[in-house]
Amino acid sequence: MDTKKYHHGDLKNTLIQAGIEILAEEGVGGLSLRKVAQKAGVSHNAPYFHFTDKQALIAAISTEGYRSLYEQLVLIQETFREDPRRQLVEAAFMYLRFAQSQPAHFKVTFSNAVEREDAYPALVEMADNLIAELIKIVGACQKAGILHPAPVGALAVSIWSAVHGFTSLFIDGQSMHERLKVAPVDQLLIFTLNQFTVADWSAEHFPLPE
Repeated sequence: MDTKKYHHGDLKNTLIQAGIEILAEEGVGGLSLRKVAQKAGVSHNAPYFHFTDKQALIAAISTEGYRSLYEQLVLIQETFREDPRRQLVEAAFMYLRFAQSQPAHFKVTFSNAVEREDAYPALVEMADNLIAELIKIVGACQKAGILHPAPVGALAVSIWSAVHGFTSLFIDGQSMHERLKVAPVDQLLIFTLNQFTVADWSAEHFPLPE
């Protein structure tokens, strides 16, 4: 692939996507700038125009993970503008679906693979943007009397932690999948959210996203 064909950041994005594909196939240990260049069909030196080293590439991949989640969270709020409860449920299911469809990208995004996050301002900014949008949803739910009163930031982090832990259990191996078959995964996720709500959100009272 001729690097001259790329303009306006296309090469950088192509390299990031190649890195995500390698992560899915080989994990972090199999990721290298040389492999990314080979998969993208560019010269071995091409990645160095955008990434100083493997850490910079991993940071860019993590940033894209946060960006994807952030953009979907914004869309959910726009789609269900008048229904904060639906926003929260859809956000939780969006998080789960992202992890199920792109487990390697999900794991890298929320791992400690980036050794110094403060060295990558774009990563920090996108992570902050994501939690800010979640806080908006949680705050709207509190105003509607849907969630228990509590400091909104702390509650948002608690809900995120619960959904993240739940999601991680479902992508960490087949043996764990088998042990979690006490109910359909969607119902279990609703039950997880129930721990923070004033009223019961079981499947009988709230339609599960399709």
